[in-house]
Amino acid sequence: QVQMVESGGGLVQPGGSLRLSCAASGTIFSINTMGWYRQAPGNQRELVALITRGGTTTYPDSVKGRFTISRDNAKNTVYLQMNSLKPEDTAVYYCYAEVVRVGVTFGSWGQGTQVTVSS
Repeated sequence: QVQMVESGGGLVQPGGSLRLSCAASGTIFSINTMGWYRQAPGNQRELVALITRGGTTTYPDSVKGRFTISRDNAKNTVYLQMNSLKPEDTAVYYCYAEVVRVGVTFGSWGQGTQVTVSS
């Protein structure tokens, strides 16, 4: 089994910052792509940021220039630095990892952490 443990969510005022972390543990040979998704009430889950094992990043226009994804391969951990937060960034944020074991590759999700941007 693989466990994905997230931390760092909370309540922040518009214009503020938060940093999310997500650590993967368990039977892991390596991890390919890691990322963050979010889901607001009544909306579908949407991509926030992706990072390959080599460090190539992808962002949608809605967060580009405000959010930064990074990872520590030695710790199987992915981070999301969120700056200039807006009320529309309010959502449950989920981390994702493409986990590699011998003979199989699969996706693993975190349990979600609430981010609320409000004055």
